[in-house]
Amino acid sequence: MDSVVLEVDTTRRQVVDLTDELLSFCHGSGDGLCSVFVPHATAGIALMETGSGSEEDLEAALERLLPRDVPYRHRHGARGHGADHLLPVLVSPSLVIPVLAGRPALGTWQRLVLVDRNADNPHRRVRLSFLPGGGSSG
Repeated sequence: MDSVVLEVDTTRRQVVDLTDELLSFCHGSGDGLCSVFVPHATAGIALMETGSGSEEDLEAALERLLPRDVPYRHRHGARGHGADHLLPVLVSPSLVIPVLAGRPALGTWQRLVLVDRNADNPHRRVRLSFLPGGGSSG
């Protein structure tokens, strides 16, 4: 299994497009599966259309679902940090993408994004792992 860790800075963005990094990592790898995992308790990974306003729509939806100005029991950190710890319940910290002939089998408008609303820690790691296919089962 091949694996790489991406270092991502989310200082100015809540939604960061990682599709180009995914394409580069999978290039030339053949058929298999690419696991994407963010080892943080306040971030998630998603597939979505980008560049059409969807990032802002996602941020607004998350603000409605996980408002920062309500009292959370988890209170340390910046205002609303308790909401940050609920994000991975809605935006999974991992996903698996099929890879065919070295190219992620994404839909026409699908892009891989890191979602991170946590202002306390803008330095994130995202692990990409490629598991080659086992061939024909005959």
